[in-house]
Amino acid sequence: MSKSLKKIVEESRDKNLPEVEMCDRGISNMLDIQGLFTLSNITQLVLSHNKLTAVPPNISELKNLEVLNMFNNQIEELPTQISSLQKLKHLNLGMNRMSSLPRGFGSLPALEVLDLTYNNLNQSSLPGNFFYLTTLRALYLSDNDFEVLPADIGKLTKLQILSLRDNDLISLPKEIGELAQLKELHIQGNRLTVLPPELGTDHTQSHRLTIYSKSHILCYEGVQFSLSTPASSHSPKTCTLG
Repeated sequence: MSKSLKKIVEESRDKNLPEVEMCDRGISNMLDIQGLFTLSNITQLVLSHNKLTAVPPNISELKNLEVLNMFNNQIEELPTQISSLQKLKHLNLGMNRMSSLPRGFGSLPALEVLDLTYNNLNQSSLPGNFFYLTTLRALYLSDNDFEVLPADIGKLTKLQILSLRDNDLISLPKEIGELAQLKELHIQGNRLTVLPPELGTDHTQSHRLTIYSKSHILCYEGVQFSLSTPASSHSPKTCTLG
């Protein structure tokens, strides 16, 4: 028999456990979890596969969080207080119902992995300081409604993985070429027919960029791609630069 939510909170507090996991418990309101926001020492909170529709401002009380996983809920919006989580490194908000991000969302100085897959976001959903998240190594924006990728993407210079699969993009900004550390670019399921010539400019033989696409991509100005087609016709084709 699984532990009650109350028991999980009490055990975490009494044993000073750093991780709290409450997956698939039918939770619809975080405020119903008695004592949760008194666990100021926890570093990881997993609430995936529940029925949450919102995140309360009290989230700011969990000031030592490094990992927050709320994948597969029904969250429509986030409080501005989420930017108070100054130690947060990994934030998973995939498979929710968000159409916007709160003002100040970019004020997360330690964030390395951000998953916003399967939401209702587009280029207008991003707050002005979103691209201040310069510590990001992986950004997942797949299965949203982006028609345009903002030119400020070039400010995320530490990105190694950028997933844009299944949006409505028809082009990529030339500033994407400023992502010199990029190793994976996922662009399957868009309307792209060309890639900017700046893409791959800074990639050498020792640092390769793999582009995942469901179709052949037309490339500008002699940028060298080696195209490999996987055994399965349903798998994405990959272009490798470098």
